[in-house]
Amino acid sequence: MRITRGATGEALGTANVAVARKLPAAELREFVEYYWLVRWNLRGQEPQAQHALPTIAVYASFFAGNTGVVGPSHGTLSHLLTGSGQGLAVRFRPGTFRAYLPGPVSELADHAIPLSAVFGDEAEGTAAEVQRAGTDEEMVTAVDRLLRRSVPPLTRQARRAVRIVETIAGTPSITRVDQLSAATRVTVRTLQRLFSEHVGTSPKWAIRAYRLTDAARRAAMDENRDFGLLAAELGYTDQAHFVGDFGFSPPAPGTR
Repeated sequence: MRITRGATGEALGTANVAVARKLPAAELREFVEYYWLVRWNLRGQEPQAQHALPTIAVYASFFAGNTGVVGPSHGTLSHLLTGSGQGLAVRFRPGTFRAYLPGPVSELADHAIPLSAVFGDEAEGTAAEVQRAGTDEEMVTAVDRLLRRSVPPLTRQARRAVRIVETIAGTPSITRVDQLSAATRVTVRTLQRLFSEHVGTSPKWAIRAYRLTDAARRAAMDENRDFGLLAAELGYTDQAHFVGDFGFSPPAPGTR
């Protein structure tokens, strides 16, 4: 099944930047898709940029100087890796994070809030523990412990939102909201309300985010690919609209 991807760029998977994806504790997997771990040592070298495509997922970031809960994004983001360091990001399953918030996930879209606002005062201590960890397993254990302190229940509507997102992810042929409505037997208006409350974006943008992920994957497979043809294959009417959705030039190989 497709996942709207985050990080891309030259900094990933090099001799000086190690990346790994780990699963959380079993009781967290209804909420958390995976942990994204990065360790880097760029001392004496030029900083390296890490880009992130738009995504409908909510992330919790445990990186020094870059901690917080980050909402779904409608644009690309960049982060510069300098010196040496390590950190972990939690990718929450789209549709589940409403359980942690007092209001709709749409209020979190395109901005970040402190970890403590969601996970309490212990969150900053966990971030420091992640920075001190000697192994990937120690980083994972620290974040598992924090998230397991309070696992909220998922409502029936949240589960419905998760299933509809999974329909988008599992059906690349869905490129319009009316097609999603037909596939799920949910009215367009209900989809819009459900996504605003539980996903944080419109259903139209969710579909587009998966299409951008498809584009990034295909571009990474063929650096010389005709982007006009790729735009057409993904249902775009013109290449300019397609490139505009990326927010930057088509991504380099290494999409995660």
